[in-house]
Amino acid sequence: MQRIETEVDIARGLDALVLIDRRLAPVRAAAGQVPLRRSPAGFHSLASVIVSQQVSRASADAIFGRLCRLVDPLTPAGFLAGGERIMVEAGLSRAKQKTLTALSAMLQAGELDLALLGALPAGEAIASLTAVPGIGPWTAEVYLLVAAGHADIFPAGDVALQTAVARAFGLQPRPEAKQLALLAESWSPWRSVAARLFWSYYREIRGAEAAPAA
Repeated sequence: MQRIETEVDIARGLDALVLIDRRLAPVRAAAGQVPLRRSPAGFHSLASVIVSQQVSRASADAIFGRLCRLVDPLTPAGFLAGGERIMVEAGLSRAKQKTLTALSAMLQAGELDLALLGALPAGEAIASLTAVPGIGPWTAEVYLLVAAGHADIFPAGDVALQTAVARAFGLQPRPEAKQLALLAESWSPWRSVAARLFWSYYREIRGAEAAPAA
């Protein structure tokens, strides 16, 4: 299975995407640097993505920063040992407290192995992650993209990606998740690079970073 591991992989993917879809050439030119956006697979990275659910990048960075200071190192065992006081002090919502608690318990019990997800087909890996209460498709897809190195995943439910694609292609209203997923199918097998490209394009047109932290 093709993986995204280095800046060279990003460059190869961008070159391929421009050949697949000529509309992406001006997007690439406007996007500036397209970062690798990779983090090590494991609980720390997945917790960061969970914290990023439905909040701005700035808010997510602040909350996750507090959590990492309160639980150092941030491990499933350390998170569970910290209890509710640590979760509240970090600023985690009730829903995210429940999700991170369930994830930590499953990892502790050996019911989920994050290290193996990078070797699984995308569909199987997504199914494994969404079996955790509170983890939906967006969280699973972003984690597999930034931490597991999957090359062909496009988180179509991401509002920033919807906004960026709408701006690039002159779509009104912006495409919803199902419509964007269909549109992105033509960018296979480099959809994870396409997502990075449009996050970078969003940064340039909006002047703010919207991609999940990596």
